[in-house]
Amino acid sequence: MKPTIAIAIVAASMVGCGSDSATAPSNTSSMSFFVTSAKSTTGNINGLRGADTLCQTLATVAGAGGRAWRAYLSVERDADNGNRPTDARSRIGTGPWFNAKGVMVAANLTELHSRRGDSTVFVDERGQSINGQWPGSPSPVEHDIMTGSAADGTLLPGLTCGDWTSDSVALVGQVGHSDGLGPGGDASGALSSWNSAHANQNCANTAPRGGAGRIYCFARN
Repeated sequence: MKPTIAIAIVAASMVGCGSDSATAPSNTSSMSFFVTSAKSTTGNINGLRGADTLCQTLATVAGAGGRAWRAYLSVERDADNGNRPTDARSRIGTGPWFNAKGVMVAANLTELHSRRGDSTVFVDERGQSINGQWPGSPSPVEHDIMTGSAADGTLLPGLTCGDWTSDSVALVGQVGHSDGLGPGGDASGALSSWNSAHANQNCANTAPRGGAGRIYCFARN
């Protein structure tokens, strides 16, 4: 596991064990979706297996570890699928999915892939909004969430940071906007997409263009 991710998990554990009710999720028993509070400085998150482990670990810390959690990531070669391509949408079950606040993110795959990002809905496992372009957001912008996917949740070849194992400046990965907003609060076109807004600058550094190496996690049915 990457050091940056491990540190973030420890930090999440400390928050979960503290007494500050403002940081505690309000409805973890029904939570089946979140954006990771953990971050990665690069696109190398140890592939699908590492990403799934991260989702499961953060969910457990948040009190929702009884479900089978999967990362919303597309890859070109999936070791658990005969080294064949895997689409993010095929990994997450059929819904419905609820966030840490008990709010429904989507009832099914069709609804999920037709909606826009929303800073009040696409929150982390503690119910906290992700820094973005929304009014009053803290800095820096971190709404770029790694997916490697088109808007319908299928693989975009060449845009997966080497199947999420690379920190190369020569590779890139597709990201979505968790808040559905671009510069100046622009909610038009691809900038509103929660899962396929644009490619990051490169896989060596997730920060430029508004990222922090976060991913989406879903509980399978």
